[in-house]
Amino acid sequence: MKIEEMKELIQAVSDSEVDEFKYSDEKCSVRIMKNKTQVVAAEAVPAAAAAPAPAAAPAAPEEKEPEVEGNQVKAPLVGTFYAAPSEGADPFVSVGDTVKKGQVIGIVEAMKLMNEVESDYDGTVAEILVENGEMVEYGQPLIVVK
Repeated sequence: MKIEEMKELIQAVSDSEVDEFKYSDEKCSVRIMKNKTQVVAAEAVPAAAAAPAPAAAPAAPEEKEPEVEGNQVKAPLVGTFYAAPSEGADPFVSVGDTVKKGQVIGIVEAMKLMNEVESDYDGTVAEILVENGEMVEYGQPLIVVK
């Protein structure tokens, strides 16, 4: 499964009422769970072991996110958020910093790949909503830019 296909699949599950999704074929097995801290994806599965995915469980009621004023830069994928380029380095941005559209505001590590997260907006960092090293979900707000 290609990265773009994986991103589309994650987006589809995120936008749906499904809490867990499983897919298997002779080349890979993918399991995506919402509101969990673990995502298991792309495990090699022998062709004989591949089985059709069971029906998803009914969705749990969603928690409402608190209202935040300003533009939210959101996580482009599921992974671990890092606020700095390396351990001990200064963070990419801090509250009060001016950011430009396209400026790197953090990194999300997914499947051992470091993905730079860029600001979608020009403005001032009003709030940082996640901690360094925290697991983030696709579409989860990371920072607020005003």
